[in-house]
Amino acid sequence: MLTQYLILILYFAILFVIGIIASKKINNLSDFYVGGKKLGFWVVAFSARATGESAWLLLGLTGLGAIVGVSAFWVVVGEIVGEFVAWFWMAKRFKKQTDEFGSITIPDYLASKFNAKSHLIRIISASALAIFVTIYVSAQIDATGSAFESFLGWDYFIGAIVGFLIVLFYSYTGGFIAVAWSDVFQGIMMLIGLVVLPIVTFSYLNTPNIFTELSAIDPGLTNIWGIGGFTSMNLMTILSFGMIGLGFMGSPQLFVRFMSIKNEAEIDKGKWVAIVFTIITDCAAVLVGIFGRLYFEQIGADISTLGNGGQNILPLLVEHIMPITIAGIYIAAVLSAIMSTIDSLLVVASSAITRDFYQQIFRPDLKNDPLIKTSRKVTLIIALAALGIAMTIASLTPDRTIFWFVIFGWSGISATFCPVIMLSLFWKKYTLQGAIASMITGFFCVPIFKFLIPKIETIGPYFDKLTELPPSFLLAIIAGILTTLITKKDDNSGKQFAV
Repeated sequence: MLTQYLILILYFAILFVIGIIASKKINNLSDFYVGGKKLGFWVVAFSARATGESAWLLLGLTGLGAIVGVSAFWVVVGEIVGEFVAWFWMAKRFKKQTDEFGSITIPDYLASKFNAKSHLIRIISASALAIFVTIYVSAQIDATGSAFESFLGWDYFIGAIVGFLIVLFYSYTGGFIAVAWSDVFQGIMMLIGLVVLPIVTFSYLNTPNIFTELSAIDPGLTNIWGIGGFTSMNLMTILSFGMIGLGFMGSPQLFVRFMSIKNEAEIDKGKWVAIVFTIITDCAAVLVGIFGRLYFEQIGADISTLGNGGQNILPLLVEHIMPITIAGIYIAAVLSAIMSTIDSLLVVASSAITRDFYQQIFRPDLKNDPLIKTSRKVTLIIALAALGIAMTIASLTPDRTIFWFVIFGWSGISATFCPVIMLSLFWKKYTLQGAIASMITGFFCVPIFKFLIPKIETIGPYFDKLTELPPSFLLAIIAGILTTLITKKDDNSGKQFAV
């Protein structure tokens, strides 16, 4: 146990050093929010992937692989498609336009893109970011507590608070520069940890044919359509897995990385790093779950110990088959996945509230530089709010799963921002009113499809399997298109809506 603690201390020390060094490079608000738009492709690609994966990858996706088997690879397909669209089709357009506008936040970009005469779109986008980012961060804090509890036997609440304080320190002091460089370090740890574990687990399996033995446990584990084969319910589940990739097509915490990269040429290099990273880590995560499930079946372990949604599969595997020293590294890898997302989200939300609420609306007389202190204070407030939500949900719903807790926050951000960013980049006729309609529709549809629609007796079970992101995303697109067509028509007749 001492060895594990020493490794963790070293890991946290590295993060602290990154935060301190980065703090010395913060000279203005652009540095704090987007690294002065000077980052190289390796940093941006690793930062984007580490941020996009989070605890969902190491605890959620590995657990999904253990519970549903090979059908979890649909998630991998969805992520690769989402990454491809974002990096190959959207990144250069977005980078070029944000540079032309001088944007350093997503609301900045939207207000400039539509030449907004009022602050409405800033208010909507900043509010949505503040709300859903806080929820998303709370999910990551929840995962931090679960990680300390699973690996080290700590009390959940103590673990969550310790992890929270560590990530708050370096994101608070070093801003986006600290976040990006810590993501590189954390992304490397995630990559190595996920590649090694399924290989080592495979060497422990006593079977000539993995698929045969998995089928003996449950035929659904080797069926690409899931347990029970091809059914309407399984089809909805598969669609939900694949549609997770929609969140990569415009989520602010990811697209702010495209703002931060030095130039468009760096995007051509970074896209391959991002795609390869996604393929390797996601496939490895699913294999950890599948091989881990088979290993514990072979040794006669109680499968209920895998936890809700199988989210304990990785910690248990490490405990059973890895030396103590290596186990400490895996604890750090899991915390890396979690913290790399928390820090990014905090900076994104802080930028929205400080710049797009406080400066642009209430204090336009203020210059950028004095706002750095305000940004740090806002970061602290958002972090504390997220911590409070995480503690409350942990107390009220002990049977929650990390996979779906994270997905709700991810869906809220994605449904609110991805449709409007996609349409703004690819449809020249898209109007300000259409953008506002897309954002409002996506924002409200997520809780509706999460909490209300699943309770409808006839269609509810199908939407419960489909999850909230796909229908919310689609309706946001439709709302934006219809509103644009209507406002364009009204504009031709001299009756354009006032915003």
